[in-house]
Amino acid sequence: MQDHWYSRNYLPHRDAPGLAQFITFRLADSLPETTLRRIETELEMMPPSERKDARYRRLAALDDAGCGACVLRQARLALLVENSLKFFHLQRYLLLCWVIMPNHVHVAIRTHPAWHLDDILHSWKSYTAHEANKILGTQGEFWHREFHDRWIRDGSHLQDVIRYTHNNPVKARLCQEPENWPWTSAGRWQIDDRLLRENS
Repeated sequence: MQDHWYSRNYLPHRDAPGLAQFITFRLADSLPETTLRRIETELEMMPPSERKDARYRRLAALDDAGCGACVLRQARLALLVENSLKFFHLQRYLLLCWVIMPNHVHVAIRTHPAWHLDDILHSWKSYTAHEANKILGTQGEFWHREFHDRWIRDGSHLQDVIRYTHNNPVKARLCQEPENWPWTSAGRWQIDDRLLRENS
């Protein structure tokens, strides 16, 4: 893994323990394979330097449009995911902010040096998929296999990420104020500045 960058399927990832990362992962039915292939074909026409941001914008627009069954609208499934995100806070990562949308999740963390991003995502997704399938009486793929991550460069970038995360339900017209959405850290989660400095 040269310089901590690698690629799996379509998306590039940076996995260096100790980094602050902004992560998006989505339900399996929110992004059909044919749609993803079409987006990738269109992106190939763009300059390579513009592709990652363009990809993220197109996927975010699909997420906010509410594609798929949007089962995370169900309170018990949203709570399952929220509790999973909180479970290893201060053990495997510092949980900075999150929002659970009807068909996707945004979360920002700073990983502890002993933990890789892939391992953390696997833990969240495998546990919640298993439990969600039991609740729904279904089986098979619950989450899309890919996720999007972005390295958080500094404190200013982190504040932008927190604002984006908390405002996502407002942007998607699900509520009028970030704090009105039940499955978010907005107004409910405060990280002690000392923890941020210790983990920087």
